Amino acid sequence: MALTPRDSLKKRAERVRRRLKAVSGGRPRLSVFRSSKNIYAQIIDDRRGVTLAAASSLEAAIEKGSDREAASKVGALLAQRAIEQGLKDVVFDRGGYIYHGRIKALADAAREAGLNF
Repeated sequence: MALTPRDSLKKRAERVRRRLKAVSGGRPRLSVFRSSKNIYAQIIDDRRGVTLAAASSLEAAIEKGSDREAASKVGALLAQRAIEQGLKDVVFDRGGYIYHGRIKALADAAREAGLNF
């Protein structure tokens, strides 16, 4: 039985997350979700099961869009919110997506804004 594209994505995401938990050292996880129209990112404390900071391309501060520019703005905004809360070190969870395009743009912008991963 062949896997659907959605099932394949879930399987890759679980594999990535399993590896991250092994090396995270208790750091919060920067999780990314990419849809066809928007991009979402949040920093999650897995020990407590709490979202510490979040940003998405749906916010008024960011022009709606699904391009790299919008992803960069989301990454910078998320990093700014995380640093305000005293978070600097995180683990990047690409969520089964290839580290390319919008995912890479978000990660690079977050690094430039001061997050370490």
